[in-house]
This record gives sequence, structure tokens and C-alpha cells, in this order.
Amino acid sequence: NPFLERFYADMARFALPAQLTFLFQRVDQLRGVGQFDMFRRATVGDFLLDKDPLFARLNLTDAEFQLYEKVYAHLKPQTPTPDLVIYLQAPVETLVERVRRRGVEYERTISEHYLARLADAYARYFYRYDAAPLLIINSERLNFVEDPAHLDLLLARVASMRGRREFFNLAA
Repeated sequence: NPFLERFYADMARFALPAQLTFLFQRVDQLRGVGQFDMFRRATVGDFLLDKDPLFARLNLTDAEFQLYEKVYAHLKPQTPTPDLVIYLQAPVETLVERVRRRGVEYERTISEHYLARLADAYARYFYRYDAAPLLIINSERLNFVEDPAHLDLLLARVASMRGRREFFNLAA
């Protein structure tokens, strides 16, 4: 997103172009998913278009959000309901540490307050979410990048799901 770096430097000024750019990118990616093909391999996405307005509401002014909602309503493609949604949650302190560890220069300005607001918005969203089966994972002690065993744990947990809402938390 060409506006992302500028968004982190001046959120108020660049929230709308950053948000709309993400919306257009995601809609473009999803257009082909709407055509069901029973011979196609499974599709895995790293976003859920239905939660896109969550960021918009968090970052846009009321007038900008009204404009965003109109664009969103016109663009939102008819896509199949996911077979499973995985929500990775972590305490704000863990999120801050992960942002810093990524080492992306323009992300260094992301405040703990912003991450707390974002984490709260996610928690509220997924508390009410019921459109698809949901696996909520406390990812505080999980590291899927550095520890392949953690990915194996996740895949086993997904395979063993039986309900529409389940939780996974790696014990200390």
C-alpha cells in the first residue's frame, strides 16, 4: 500500500487513502474466489473482508467513514462464507514487541495506544462474529515463523475442531 508509510507518520491525513487502497486491493484479490469450483484447491486468505470496516471506523472521521461505507457497499463482492476463520490474538505488550522485532522503519511510530485500540476493536468484533466457524488462538506463546512445531499444533487444532467457536491457548 503506497499510503501505509505516510499513514503511520500522519494517521489523520492519510487514513482514507490508505483504507481505500487496502479495500480495492482486497476486493481485487477476492473477485475470483466467488466463483466456486469443486476441483479447485482450498483457498487460504490472510484477511477477512467483512472486518475491513473495523479499521475504517477506528481511523476515519465520521464524514470519511460515511464515504468509505458507500464505496465498501458498492465494491464488496459476493464471496463464499469461509469454512473457518482463525483469529490470532495477543496481549498489547506482545503486539508491541512483535512490531518492533519486525524492524520495519515506518512501523516504529505505531503507538501502544493505537495497538490497544486495535486489539480492543478486534476482540469486540470477534466476540459477536458468527458468520463462520471461528478458532480463537491466544498467540502470545506461539511463534509460527521460528518454531515449526507451533504450526503443527495449530494444524492439529484445526483438524480436531468440532464446534462453531473454539479456543486454543498454549499453556505456559
